[in-house]
Amino acid sequence: MTGLLFIVSAPSGAGKSSLVNAVLADDPRLALSISYTTRAPRPGEQHGREYFFVARDAFLAMAAAGEFLESAEVHGNLYATSQKQIAAVRAGGRDVVLEIDWQGAQQVRRIFPDAIGIFILPPSVAELERRLRGRGQDSDEVIRRRLAAAAAEIGHAAEFDYVIINKDFDEARRDLAAVVRASRLVLARQSALHSDLFAAKR
Repeated sequence: MTGLLFIVSAPSGAGKSSLVNAVLADDPRLALSISYTTRAPRPGEQHGREYFFVARDAFLAMAAAGEFLESAEVHGNLYATSQKQIAAVRAGGRDVVLEIDWQGAQQVRRIFPDAIGIFILPPSVAELERRLRGRGQDSDEVIRRRLAAAAAEIGHAAEFDYVIINKDFDEARRDLAAVVRASRLVLARQSALHSDLFAAKR
């Protein structure tokens, strides 16, 4: 059976990637979609692990060829999801997590309305700023832009099925894992996976 499609979005600094990675480490049935981006790698990031880092011209050529399921420009950088990669993983029966912004989420849900949307929020804007500065990866100007964008991004939380407040990391991790597990247990999916059981006569 085709795997489920989860969309996880959040303002920058809300802890989205850390939460997703923690759940992925405990769930072999879950796979992460590796996005393409034109931004430069941050310290410690590797091509093909966090992202596929490509030049802007190469990115635009791939987009023109129709290779992307969705794409968006965020803070001056381009991001996109490979259609082939998602299709191959889901066809193999594994569930896929897309870490994308709200713009990309809208595009994906137009194509896959059954995708499960999860929005991660920080406990406050002040805490969001503290986390962004604590990373030590961005300039003051970049942090100001990210904070300015956060309010608009948070305004799109209502477009998602679930909202997780990342105040305590372990609790938020359990919440995210619970959404994944519960999504696998809906009646339509269970009856399709276990049709012989549901067809059994008393």
